Amino acid sequence: MSLDTTYAGLNEIFRDLFGDEAISLTPDTTATDIAEWDSFNHINIVVAVESRFGIKFNTVEVEGLKNVGDMVALIERKQAG
Repeated sequence: MSLDTTYAGLNEIFRDLFGDEAISLTPDTTATDIAEWDSFNHINIVVAVESRFGIKFNTVEVEGLKNVGDMVALIERKQAG
């Protein structure tokens, strides 16, 4: 899967979860950039990403995510096998 496809999928997830079509994720996007991105919604994001991309994260991986770029890199690694 290409990075563009991964970002497009994430943008769709975030827009759906937060009800904001204006969201445009970058590698540097963090929870502080999206007002409703709290711990509860973080879980919703993780579950939606796992479902969308057909992968599973473990707790240590999720705790290590600092921004959207980290999430994209993790998705790419998981899909590569």
